Amino acid sequence: MEMKEQASNNLNETSTRTEQEGVSRRAFMGVATMAAAGLATESALAQTRSESLAGRTGDNASDPGPENTVLLRTNPNSNLPPFTDRGNPHTIWYSFDLTPKRVESGGWTHQVTSREIPRSQDLAGVNMRLTAGSFRELHWHLADEWAIMLTGKARITVMQPDGKMFIDDVGPGDLWYFPAGFPHSIQGLEGDGCEFLLVFDQGDFSEDDTFLLSEFLVHTPPEIIEKNTGWKRQEWDQLPPTELYIFEAPLPGALEADKRFLGNFLETENHYTFKMASMKPTSQSATGEVRIVDSSNFTIAKNIAAAMVTLKPGAIREMHWHPNTSEWQYWIKGQGRMTVVFTEGRARTMDFRANDVGFVPSMAGHYIENTGTEDLVFLEMFKSPRYQDVSLNQWIARMPDKMAAAHLKLPVSTIRSAPQNKTPVLPR
Repeated sequence: MEMKEQASNNLNETSTRTEQEGVSRRAFMGVATMAAAGLATESALAQTRSESLAGRTGDNASDPGPENTVLLRTNPNSNLPPFTDRGNPHTIWYSFDLTPKRVESGGWTHQVTSREIPRSQDLAGVNMRLTAGSFRELHWHLADEWAIMLTGKARITVMQPDGKMFIDDVGPGDLWYFPAGFPHSIQGLEGDGCEFLLVFDQGDFSEDDTFLLSEFLVHTPPEIIEKNTGWKRQEWDQLPPTELYIFEAPLPGALEADKRFLGNFLETENHYTFKMASMKPTSQSATGEVRIVDSSNFTIAKNIAAAMVTLKPGAIREMHWHPNTSEWQYWIKGQGRMTVVFTEGRARTMDFRANDVGFVPSMAGHYIENTGTEDLVFLEMFKSPRYQDVSLNQWIARMPDKMAAAHLKLPVSTIRSAPQNKTPVLPR
């Protein structure tokens, strides 16, 4: 499933439209950053419903002065939010297209962390590309790593503390999981290489702050290297003098040949990859589907759970919240709108497109609507071994009649006309 390629088409169309109006995507998205961060004052947005509705009558909301029309079309709900929005909550939107890429001979990487979304203390994301044959250098880090392949193919390896190594080839829609401290590598395979999303269970994670094979060797005195490995000083002098990080290399041989090389040291019991694209949907209807992957079916993934959601045009991810942790989102394809309702009656609505990141604080109610003309595909990510959500419709349905009527001020017949069970994807 070429999800990322289709998402790129959307971005290219937006970029072309932007260039025609003389504003670069980076420029208008930069302004959008300020909108997403909510630079307006709390008092300016803490309106009553009647005040908000009055402001939308006549020409009260008109703006005869200069406007960044490209930005307004991209995220209209940031500039003129629905009348139900209130206050100035924290950031719920950012985009990888706002972040600088570290470009190397062999690929690139960029990231969205708590530096961009301050309340996202649990998870951070890295978007990376490797050309055919190129490596992300052998390394390890403090955080667990969850990943999904977006395009192309890659070969991954991970070594356990017991000395056994797992090796596999992954393609679009496949996942991998590397526990903290386990050394691993990623190499792009034939064709156009690969692109993938990495998610780490540490909000302030940085791709620049990893333990690298090259640095471990070059910063250990050569006499210690000789004692440890038997390599003489002249061999130490041939080691890379600085980090490799991302670098070009010849394509590997066949996967089965590498497995044969490992022999008894090939790990076969623990599986560090998962075929998410080919799994049976956890929930499916005519208007979309949800695929949930957590430690119940991807047993090695102890600290990160995920749901891949597909919404048909006009459909919504039902109103719900997550009782156990916050939600970090990656938008893969299409466009949509999300409202997040916080405590103290604060609410914020933002528009999202492919390559954007969304954030929902733990327990905050929210929904997502497909506002485009094609399927919307996005990931929900959680720092948790298990996926959990609470359905608003299901909760109301479980209330006795008098309890529900007392709280909602509606006739019981109206209350019971709503869906009576959890329905993750609802039609338009």
